[in-house]
Amino acid sequence: MAGPTTAESGSRRTSPSGPPPRPDSARRRLRMPRRRTLLVLAAALTVLGAAAVWLLYGSSWLRAERVTVTGTRALSDAEVRTAADVPMDAPLVTVDMAGIAQRLRDRLPRIAKVNVSRSWPHTIRLQVTERKAEAIVEEGGKFREVDAHGVRFASSAKRPKGVPLLEMEPDRSPSSRHFGATRLRREAVGVVTQLPAAVRRDTRSLRVRSYDSITVVLTRGRTVAWGSGERGTAKARALAALMKARPDAGHFDVSAPSAPAVSRS
Repeated sequence: MAGPTTAESGSRRTSPSGPPPRPDSARRRLRMPRRRTLLVLAAALTVLGAAAVWLLYGSSWLRAERVTVTGTRALSDAEVRTAADVPMDAPLVTVDMAGIAQRLRDRLPRIAKVNVSRSWPHTIRLQVTERKAEAIVEEGGKFREVDAHGVRFASSAKRPKGVPLLEMEPDRSPSSRHFGATRLRREAVGVVTQLPAAVRRDTRSLRVRSYDSITVVLTRGRTVAWGSGERGTAKARALAALMKARPDAGHFDVSAPSAPAVSRS
């Protein structure tokens, strides 16, 4: 059988395998719509950005118009709002959250923690946590409340009910000079927080002479030699056991919780 002719073979070798290439003008026509699309998108994003900036900063829609307060116990909501001094009718996005929190802590020492947040579109929320009085100290004829960290935060002319009084009677021992009144006060408040609940309800005062000489004064003339604030959990267990075994006793000594002692007076 005769093979393909030379003309046929040449035509097969030179025929392209795909569609013929597009001329440069066609490629340019394909690229142009893409450029226009990018320009349109850029313009749209610019407009949207400008609108967002105006909405946040220039419009009257997202402005501070209301302040809500939660978490207060002794303080009133009005006191907190006044101390916060939130700039009303300012753009909500520009309100200084940290500045508000700092003003509240400076002006209202009763506040231990505060969380300041925005609630769109018009509200600033203030969530406060007040300090709790674990003890009181008498200073200048007034009673100062003391929290669990030994911080004095509020004063009143009348002694609060149910809060033990710290009777600071530091001796001249080296420990008293070394620790100072602030540390001794913090140690004493720590003792209050470690007392068993039933004992704490009966606690009238704590006599603080030195770091390792803290005495708890209870109702009916009873006393507890607590010692230092260390090993508080073990001391609380020993005290509870002693009071259960000897409810008629007048003096309990748990300064060494592994060898507690009890006596009638």
